[in-house]
Amino acid sequence: MTSIEGSVGAALVDYTSGMALGTLGGGKDLDLTVAAAGNTDVVRAKLRTMEMLGIEDGIEDMLITLGSQYHLIRLIKGRGGNGLFLYIVLDKGRANLAMARHQLRRIEADLEL
Repeated sequence: MTSIEGSVGAALVDYTSGMALGTLGGGKDLDLTVAAAGNTDVVRAKLRTMEMLGIEDGIEDMLITLGSQYHLIRLIKGRGGNGLFLYIVLDKGRANLAMARHQLRRIEADLEL
């Protein structure tokens, strides 16, 4: 995931526990373990809201746009992927959001769990 243009940091997260199972990048300005836990709350809240609304569809990805960054969350589907998501932070000035989404979808498809 860190080969995606503009990547600042990335993680594989278990949203049942809020734990980052693996991280790459980040740093003093981006604590990926804190981000994993916080984004777990975001994913859980959206899933709860969809359930309350009776929406019987799956989340493909979620985008949070900040002034200088994109935060992209992609829930992993398929066998072995239940409860996991890919999380990547992109520098808004260097990233191509459409390409990043495409590459993240490809990474999910190639992921072996």
